[in-house]
Amino acid sequence: MNMDSDLQIAGDILEVPHLLQPERQHPVTVAEFAGLARAIAADRAQWAPHVEYDATTRWYHRLRTGPGYEVWLLSWVPGQGSGLHDHGPSSGVLTVLQGELTERTERGVRKLTGGAQRVFAPGYVHEVVNDALEPAVSLHVYFPGLTEMPLHESARVRCAPAGPEVVPA
Repeated sequence: MNMDSDLQIAGDILEVPHLLQPERQHPVTVAEFAGLARAIAADRAQWAPHVEYDATTRWYHRLRTGPGYEVWLLSWVPGQGSGLHDHGPSSGVLTVLQGELTERTERGVRKLTGGAQRVFAPGYVHEVVNDALEPAVSLHVYFPGLTEMPLHESARVRCAPAGPEVVPA
């Protein structure tokens, strides 16, 4: 018998289950949180029945929680915005589910259309606005869960003026 094959030396990997990583029940990496947001976005039945629109204020609904994270659903009628803010110690993933949103930061302006996704770290300062003529819906995943959302000075002072669109990466 030839003992030079890897299988003969190491044994059958399927016979050594203690070496296999167990499948995670909840996301723990930025890529996994972005994947969670994409999976929810792709399954309209998970979020569409919950959407409401409010002409007086942005509407929001906590869609899901897990160990150390929250998933929020927000609707934006034309003209509604978040104000310039950060998310305290939380990182996040913003995904546009329908419609169009505008994100303003010190680095510029981005138009975010359906399917666009933004990932951000703690301390990321931005403003999100519905500058379009139709309502928009977005999904927000925060990890750890959102505990603060400090507002900052006026967007006109801190953010770059509206100019040429920046294509989402």
